[in-house]
Amino acid sequence: MEPLSGAAPEVAVVVIGYDDAAHVTDAVRSALDQGPAVGEVIAVDDRSTDGSAEILDRLAAGEPRLRVIRHAVNSGGCGTPRNTGIDAVTLPYVMFLDSDDLLPPGAVATLLRAATETGAEVTAGLCVRRELPSGREHPWQKGLFAEAALIGHPADRPHLVHDTLCVNKLYRTDFLRANGIRFPEGRYLYEDFVFAARVLAAAPRLALVPDLVYVWHVRRAAEQLSLSLNREHIGNWHARTRACAEAYEILRDAGESELARAARAKFLDHELRMYLRELGLRDPEYRRAWWAHARAYLAGYDAEDWARDPAAPGTLLGRFVLESPEPRDLPRLRELAARPARLLPPYARTPEGTPVWSEAHPGVGLTPLLTCPTEALPCAMDAELLTHARGARLRLRLHELYGRLAEAGPLAVTARWHDRTTGRPVRHITLPLVPVPNGTWTAEAAVDLHALGAGVWDLCLTVHFKDGAHRDITAHARTDGPHLRRRALPSARHLVLLAHPYATHSGALSLRVATGPAGAARVARGRLRRLIGG
Repeated sequence: MEPLSGAAPEVAVVVIGYDDAAHVTDAVRSALDQGPAVGEVIAVDDRSTDGSAEILDRLAAGEPRLRVIRHAVNSGGCGTPRNTGIDAVTLPYVMFLDSDDLLPPGAVATLLRAATETGAEVTAGLCVRRELPSGREHPWQKGLFAEAALIGHPADRPHLVHDTLCVNKLYRTDFLRANGIRFPEGRYLYEDFVFAARVLAAAPRLALVPDLVYVWHVRRAAEQLSLSLNREHIGNWHARTRACAEAYEILRDAGESELARAARAKFLDHELRMYLRELGLRDPEYRRAWWAHARAYLAGYDAEDWARDPAAPGTLLGRFVLESPEPRDLPRLRELAARPARLLPPYARTPEGTPVWSEAHPGVGLTPLLTCPTEALPCAMDAELLTHARGARLRLRLHELYGRLAEAGPLAVTARWHDRTTGRPVRHITLPLVPVPNGTWTAEAAVDLHALGAGVWDLCLTVHFKDGAHRDITAHARTDGPHLRRRALPSARHLVLLAHPYATHSGALSLRVATGPAGAARVARGRLRRLIGG
């Protein structure tokens, strides 16, 4: 969106940073470049030791809109410097920016126009998570920002509790101050969860815009991961549950019972699923500690919480964690926690015919799956890619799920290979699903590796049913047998082609292809380095 013509300086941007000399200049400039509507940029340096504050001082010497505030002592978190910024703001509106992120062009103009036209106290827009160095982007809570909307009360859109970011929003400064809305002080991870809950509890009018207003940089290869990304230590799980619990209590105590319930459902659907997807990667000590803490947290849920969406994967996972005193069935839990969810066999029943998690866990009933919509069923599809001298062949097997799939009638599956770097589908084919006597359906097709070419390719599937429903599924890679072997193939186009089907951390089937002698040599050298290093 174009900048507001002749806009008065109404917006302050609070930029916080600590030891981020490599990126803080870009962040500050992205705020200053928003145009005349930005009357002040308040850069709060949290006692950096890498020269960040000096960089900010040099920028401020040539830019009257930039003010630098230095903390005498490092606060240990993001909340205190943001509160410092709130206290320093002199303009009607404020928004927040982290020193390693960016405001895209026109972001402030877009938010300010929506705020002034609607009179909203809070205006929010689309944020993308940009993975670096690949540049691949993932929209954050895209469904909330599909179209422009004015929400008179947050309870009218309970899904707002899923947008826990503070940075993709423009706030009226007097709204924050009149309601005493601040961030937790000191070293408090996930401080934005608490801030977002305080905002919703104050019942603002919210304007939503479908435009991109924030770029969140995710640097997983960084020497020091951000606080929120570093989930390898059990302290992170404790911090996450503490923030979620406090957010729930804020909403409950404000009388926002619908939003409070939605926050508990969000924990099951987001936090619990995310950490369970990774639990198999942790050591046994971590798993036991994580499991015990999760059970203690979920013990606070009541019958209404569990009944809110009984067939949802997060609900089933939470009930299993409560039922089992120690970590069990981690591969199966990982698959159900994945997006899209998959419930792997075996599919057990009680002697009375009631579907349950397993014979060992009959207390976790799965009867909600019997009435769950077809497109929401956690279907399981196995995949194997067999390479041979002439190319490769993809074999798929769809599992039955307590009779629901036979009832829905799976007809075909569309297989798409997505470029890992861009996320775009490059090649697709629709195959008929053939029923076999053991209660599964199969499909098979040749894969033209030469046409795919070099890169990393993720396999994504959509199952089509006779009633017109469809279900996106991620193929579960078979790890038994010869299915994941690396093979060099002759190629008229590339001379040689190296194909390596493999299982990702989430268990999905992906394919890595290297072309030409140089590409094959790079892969071989990388393999050798890993073997020597191991």
